[in-house]
Amino acid sequence: MTKNGNILVAFDSSSALPEDQNWDELLKTEDWKTEKNILNTLKELGYSYETICIYDDLSVLAEKIKSFEPGLVFNLVESFKNKSFHERDITAFYKLAGVSFTGCGPTGITLCKNKALSKQILSYHRIRVPKFMILKRKKRIHRPKQLPFPLIVKPLGEEASYGIAQASLVENDDQFQERVKFIHESLNHHVIAEEFISGRELYVSVIGNSRLTVFPVRELKFNQVPDESPKIATYKAKWDEKYRKKWGIKNVFPDDLSKEIVEKIEKTCKKIYRELLISGYARLDLRLTDEGKIVFLEANPNPILAKDEDFAESAKKTGLSYPELIQKIINLSKSFPED
Repeated sequence: MTKNGNILVAFDSSSALPEDQNWDELLKTEDWKTEKNILNTLKELGYSYETICIYDDLSVLAEKIKSFEPGLVFNLVESFKNKSFHERDITAFYKLAGVSFTGCGPTGITLCKNKALSKQILSYHRIRVPKFMILKRKKRIHRPKQLPFPLIVKPLGEEASYGIAQASLVENDDQFQERVKFIHESLNHHVIAEEFISGRELYVSVIGNSRLTVFPVRELKFNQVPDESPKIATYKAKWDEKYRKKWGIKNVFPDDLSKEIVEKIEKTCKKIYRELLISGYARLDLRLTDEGKIVFLEANPNPILAKDEDFAESAKKTGLSYPELIQKIINLSKSFPED
């Protein structure tokens, strides 16, 4: 339990919501399933809770913390003013307000959100990463010769495969220029262009602060995509159910990874987690090459916690029920490390 048993569940919306918003109706929708799962589970666990939805005004959060005096904020906020790079700032606000919160702190989020910085740090610590370059908005678009095709071109600071499509895989300079311009102009983002790593797409869930637990590996399988076609975790491949069904795309527990590879993955993921100063819980995205090499793609602190998503499914595989998982996340907030 928290120090006073009260939990404030904080989440965000992509636009301002009316004060008389009917939450019962909203929580029935697919987009709000995580919030629904969390609230139902907190009730099951016997916690007293209230909710706050944030869009573009932090004063409502400050006022809620002052009036409700929560022992803990269960943090589900991923953006502010619809900008995902502000996720770190929300956690910094909790720290300044002196309130405990679940998940990762501002330093870990900052390191993970910047795909280039996280790769630079891990490369220094001898973790394999793709070769890459950064192309900032309003700068000349130039590809150095030491960065050969094919390349994946994507937004620098986004996650959940936002901005990644089949057109993100480029094989010549014309395609490269076109995709970079699209992200610069249409999505209003800086770009990271990185070496395409052929292999298996693996998702590894990790939980803990000083003592880490690595849950069983999940794999994004492309069952009906031709063998000769590149396997890319596009936005549609992750989130569009019709598209996933058409191409036989599923998230599964692979049964053909050797014990040696699994142990290597676990060791690598613990090192990644620590070097990026992650706390609470995270999902790490990797590629496993045909030669058995593990390549880091990106780290996702505070991944989606819905019952049917990879993190909870991986926890369940170890015998940890959903309520037990949520309680564990709450407990970890008590031993939150200093940045």
